[in-house]
Amino acid sequence: MNRSLAFKLTLAFLLVAAAAIGLFALFVRLSGPERLNQLLIEQNRAEFESALVTYYEQTGEWRGVEDYLRAGGFLPGLAPPPGAGNTPPAALPPAPNRRLEFGLAGPDGMVILPLDQNIRRGTRAPRDVLKMGEPIEVDGVVVGVILSHPDPVTLNPEEQAYLERTNQALLLAAGGALLLALAAGFLLAHSLTSPLRALTQAAHRMTAGDLEQQVHVVSHDEIGHLAQAFNRMSSQLAENNRLREQMTADIAHELRTPLTVIAGYVESMQDGVLPPSQERLSIIHSEVERLQLLVEDLRTLSRADAGKLNLNFQPLSPNGLLDQAAATYQHQAGKKHIFVNVDAWPNLPRIMADETRMIQVLGNLVSNALQHTPEGGKVTLQGRSEASRVMLSVSDTGPGISPEDLPHIFDRFYRADRSRNELDGGSGLGLAIAKAYVDAHQGRISVVSQVGEGTTMVIELPVSAVTDSEEN
Repeated sequence: MNRSLAFKLTLAFLLVAAAAIGLFALFVRLSGPERLNQLLIEQNRAEFESALVTYYEQTGEWRGVEDYLRAGGFLPGLAPPPGAGNTPPAALPPAPNRRLEFGLAGPDGMVILPLDQNIRRGTRAPRDVLKMGEPIEVDGVVVGVILSHPDPVTLNPEEQAYLERTNQALLLAAGGALLLALAAGFLLAHSLTSPLRALTQAAHRMTAGDLEQQVHVVSHDEIGHLAQAFNRMSSQLAENNRLREQMTADIAHELRTPLTVIAGYVESMQDGVLPPSQERLSIIHSEVERLQLLVEDLRTLSRADAGKLNLNFQPLSPNGLLDQAAATYQHQAGKKHIFVNVDAWPNLPRIMADETRMIQVLGNLVSNALQHTPEGGKVTLQGRSEASRVMLSVSDTGPGISPEDLPHIFDRFYRADRSRNELDGGSGLGLAIAKAYVDAHQGRISVVSQVGEGTTMVIELPVSAVTDSEEN
């Protein structure tokens, strides 16, 4: 039979409490009579010693001490009649509950009050008995020895009744403690399992397809941390699912336009509506190339997501990369009367990079800058270094990017100016691919833009550990 976690925790808590209470009760039960017996012996010895010291201080000797102790109830029998014996005026008050548990020997070891029938009055007490005895001192002088019986004292009915009442109270306390342990265990189990049940229910709803699930975090312990991690996971899954759906819709949109153009021309030529011509075939061919470019971009992003980009790292000069990228787009910039120049620090530290991919990244940034820079504008490629990193940037004098578009500028298929990019034939994946390549180089790409003032794309790459001398 399957039991809930709350039941198991409650039972475990109860069993631990019961074991602890049982061990404590057993210890008290076994040591209780012994401790009570020891307490009685110590109490009676103290009273016995006090009576003896008082007697000796009054008389200076032990003669007549037996009558004195009998009058005080320390010895069995009735108090002697008036005038009998040598009882001092300050006799002890009667105490019928006192029992004879001790004997008395003089400083020379001779027995004055026998401890039992084996140790008689007037004989020398055995050495082991004297060793166990308690010396009696008066004014710093040992005047006698209290002899103790090695066997425990038998409890009288009142003491036995006290011990039984103590055991009963212990049982009642143990029962109450078990009830409290049961209640505490139930509350503790409920507090532990309640968030777990909430997590389980949320997980079932996620399994059913509702990915956006949040559980209430009620604590800051390990279970609270688990709930927080679950909430973050759920939010991330929901966001990833939204992005996947958006990406699927974007891919369908990107495929629809060229496929519609191709299908329209092919059907028209098949039906004889339009005669085949070099111009129409060129349009179809350009749309096919657009589809091939989109498929290749998607393959690149897929490899980047899987961490399988094939990169050929080698020490490269950042100055050379900037010069090559600028030279590639000089002709295109000249057609729009846009000035492209390189403004980089000389002899920048080398970087470890894939030359083809970094030229592709810089080319993408320069191409975007040219598209958004008006005639007569300027595109500047810059390079500088700080600490162990090299910063490469591409700046333009275009219209800039609005603040609401900046956080999404590297998202796939995102276009700040959708209509213009579609006319330019872009897939909306260029900046996403650039970011993937920069990330694969352990670098970082960012954007700074002001509406009406232009945009700057910044690439940060780690400096190569290979020096020029090592390369040569």
